[in-house]
Amino acid sequence: MNIPVVFEDDWLLVVNKPAGLLSVPTPKHEARTLTSILNQDAGDRGLKYRLYPCHRLDRETSGLLIYAKSRGIEAKMIEAFRDKLISKKYIAFVHGKLSQPQGLINSAIEGRSALTKYRVIQEKSNYSVVEVSPITGRTNQIRIHFKHIQHLLVGEDKFAFRKDFALRFKRICLEAQELNFKHPVTGKDLKISIDLAADLEKFLKEHE
Repeated sequence: MNIPVVFEDDWLLVVNKPAGLLSVPTPKHEARTLTSILNQDAGDRGLKYRLYPCHRLDRETSGLLIYAKSRGIEAKMIEAFRDKLISKKYIAFVHGKLSQPQGLINSAIEGRSALTKYRVIQEKSNYSVVEVSPITGRTNQIRIHFKHIQHLLVGEDKFAFRKDFALRFKRICLEAQELNFKHPVTGKDLKISIDLAADLEKFLKEHE
């Protein structure tokens, strides 16, 4: 597969993960994941490093994913995520119109505190385009939190029945669009961003 590289240096690789591809294997031990594809490509090109994912994205979520080129850099990046030194911004399409143009969702997930900030960017006829900034990093946090406030993501089929909604999409409308963090080696402030995925852009144009 052609995986777009958004940033690369001697220590890090940031790619734009396509929707429909696992970041890493689940307990089912899938052989084909983004990580396996990237490492196979590196091996085929005779590169001496292995790539280690510093975080994950759901299978159906597209967007930015950081890889480390050594275990030491991976450990530093995971620590930075844990210390909330890496900020992430997502774009989500959610059903309906939110009562507040911006807000903070504070709702525990599996007994652990979870916080998500959001800001409405556009209101369409029956859905909203929202910029989402998760402060904590719980599994499926964005999807669960928008379910909690009764504005499920368009295309959601894990926490709802897709057939229950007139507005549908082939995947969840969620993209990791921006990362801000300090480089673990150089100390340079990095802001990495991508344009909205083509399928989400097409959805916007077709659903006013």
